[in-house]
Amino acid sequence: MARRRQIYEGKAKILYEGPEPGTLIQYFKDDATAFNAQKRGTISGKGVINNRISEHIFTCLANIGVPTHFIRRLNMREQLIRQCEIVPIEVVVRNVAAGSLSKRLGIEEGTQLPRTIIEYYLKDDALGDPMIADEHIACFGWASQEEMNDIADMAIRVNDFMAGLFSAIGIRLVDFKLEFGRVYENDFARIILADEISPDGCRLWDMKSGEKLDKDRFRQSLGGEAEAYQEVARRLGLLRDEEFAVLDLDSHRKKKGL
Repeated sequence: MARRRQIYEGKAKILYEGPEPGTLIQYFKDDATAFNAQKRGTISGKGVINNRISEHIFTCLANIGVPTHFIRRLNMREQLIRQCEIVPIEVVVRNVAAGSLSKRLGIEEGTQLPRTIIEYYLKDDALGDPMIADEHIACFGWASQEEMNDIADMAIRVNDFMAGLFSAIGIRLVDFKLEFGRVYENDFARIILADEISPDGCRLWDMKSGEKLDKDRFRQSLGGEAEAYQEVARRLGLLRDEEFAVLDLDSHRKKKGL
């Protein structure tokens, strides 16, 4: 059997050549990184959970008319995606003050923002993914104004949908990261949603307890990362209790003596 050709390896995923022209296979790893890969570790089963959650959300978004790169899930850790040219901009949508926003502006974490904020960051690990403005994007030609209009519109639409989706299962959507790509149709380029949507790139807090159900558990060395990811998938109806032993986070803290 011929070894498939690897196209790219990132911090959380590997891309392989797809079975048909214009397709790729996206493989989800268990590797976890934080603080621009200064902190590294592993979250057992993370790749499996993120594959399922991302599949579910991308499928729901496609059903409401948001174009995405997702085609179908292939197995526990892989999905078939449409090949696209990634726009070198990370889009962060914020509903609640947390993370770098709280640090930069001195706003207490957990403060509900009076309006949703969209921020842009240049995708460049060597530079630490610096925050950029519309003027930088236009000046350096990273995306056209029409593309940025489409990106902003899609980001707000995704936020509206996801906020409702998670609220219905008792989870507060604090903020999340999106990536977009271009697909070419004849002489025209179209913007589509790419990458993944999972607890790796979202801040998700339990509405009642404020418990963090996302990668902040790894960033802040809180423990219980695998259980938190599984809990999100379980609430979304993607896991049966017999598939994964979903541990109560309170029990986890007691075992750790926290």
